[in-house]
Amino acid sequence: MDELFAAAGSLRSAYARIDWAATPLGPVPGWSRTLRAAVDITLHTRFPVTLFWGQEFVMLYNEAYVDLIGNKHPTALGAPAARVFPEIWDEIGPMLASVHATQRATWTRNMRLLMDRHGYPEECFFTFSYSAVLGAGGQVEGVVDIAAETTEQVLSQRRLILLAELTDALGELDEPDQILDRTVTVLRRDPHDLPDVDVLLPRAAGKATGRSSPVVPSAMFDAGDVVVDDSAGIAVVWVRLPDASGTADDAVLVAQLSQHLPVDESYVRFVRLVGAAVTQALHRAQTRQAERRVASLERELSEKLQRSLLTPPAQREGLEVAVRYRPATERARLGGDWYDSFLQPDGSLALVIGDVAGHDRQAAATMAQIRNLLRGVAYGTRESPAAVLADLDTAMSGLRVDAFATAILARVTRDDPQHRPGQHVLVWANAGHLPPVLVAPDGTASLLQAPPEMLLGMDGGDVVRRDHRVTLAPGSTVVLYTDGLIERRGTVLDEGLAHLVGALADRHGMTAEQVCDHLLGRYPASGEDDVALVVLRVPPTRTADVRGRRPGRW
Repeated sequence: MDELFAAAGSLRSAYARIDWAATPLGPVPGWSRTLRAAVDITLHTRFPVTLFWGQEFVMLYNEAYVDLIGNKHPTALGAPAARVFPEIWDEIGPMLASVHATQRATWTRNMRLLMDRHGYPEECFFTFSYSAVLGAGGQVEGVVDIAAETTEQVLSQRRLILLAELTDALGELDEPDQILDRTVTVLRRDPHDLPDVDVLLPRAAGKATGRSSPVVPSAMFDAGDVVVDDSAGIAVVWVRLPDASGTADDAVLVAQLSQHLPVDESYVRFVRLVGAAVTQALHRAQTRQAERRVASLERELSEKLQRSLLTPPAQREGLEVAVRYRPATERARLGGDWYDSFLQPDGSLALVIGDVAGHDRQAAATMAQIRNLLRGVAYGTRESPAAVLADLDTAMSGLRVDAFATAILARVTRDDPQHRPGQHVLVWANAGHLPPVLVAPDGTASLLQAPPEMLLGMDGGDVVRRDHRVTLAPGSTVVLYTDGLIERRGTVLDEGLAHLVGALADRHGMTAEQVCDHLLGRYPASGEDDVALVVLRVPPTRTADVRGRRPGRW
């Protein structure tokens, strides 16, 4: 055996068995120095290298190249390339001919070739370069191919991209039928990995949607959630998509696998990841649906609680009372803000505005306790608002209502009718709440300021509470409100109060209902806090109205 092939390693016997004299290259001793040097370099290289020699591109290669051509070895050794690669000759033949004719090297990255190297046309990817090998006279004697197979990398990247697209496409969907339809749409964009894809719905769902769904054998998934069936000569994978509740029949993803790829571990793992992505989307959708149902029930419960607690205001002849409640968010329909209006046995009208911190169910429950306590303490007593709030402090402490709240309790009584018809007196006490706004009959708006006092629930022992009094002439309006109306992130309280006073100036011609609508329209929801409003208006008397008109204006 020629020592030229000593470095061929496991290929030495294959080189020795070939009758080189019968090939276009002729006997080995007659090979040119260029060919012998090229063979020597090829066999001493651990990177996959092959030589395509002569006009017929006879193949000589090293051990590393064998893995690239599979079962084409050993018949490929010493054979013309066109006979070795008939299935891809249309792709590589012109490239070899071009290098042989022009001496210009090629560079190809991740070229897709359907190569028959394991008994079927297998999808393969290669990065390679064809370079001319020149003889002593400068003529091209052959072409050297330095190649690397990139099939694994290309397939992995392709499948990762598809998984990312699928995850993105399903991420915002909340309906299971939309998820399954979108799954099929996205997966059909990859005919190389999944030539045909469909989702079989549970029998009940299939009837509801009008889609026909073959019955999946009950024993199909006894061995796991992913089953590959190649009994019909074409590999088909079945992937169970488990229902999150565990009570319904499961949908099934069924896909034909490529006839150009081996059904190996990485292929099955890819399909398993597809099924996991769809299953996660279905479970997420079911969770969101359950959350929406819970939220809907909470809203319904909150609205019922709201209607039971925040009742229409009591009215008294000669006065207008309007109220509003606006929740912080759509989801939290009730919070810690409240209003109240009720008549007392002596005929006076009680008005309340209050605020327990928070806008959730706990705040609403605490608000309900304090509201009902205040009603019970205030009703039937002739004590002043300050004394009632002091008694409320004592009740909260004794009954262990562990919360803090701000509140204003006001009582409206009719003044001596002989003094001035339609005139009323407002007496109020303020437990740490924002000051009311008074709109005078001439449209002037001002805050009913008073020295600050302790919040409700701080300590009922030594808290001193005081009453404040103002006479309300016909045409006057008083606005009680919670801080959610004026407080905004990034603004100071004094600015909010000044803005509110400005918003109410010259609004003396509005009814109580109109004032409420005006304020809620002027102050859009912030989404951060509830808003409660109580507006009291003493309508102008006929005499006052006539006196206020200018001549000629009726």
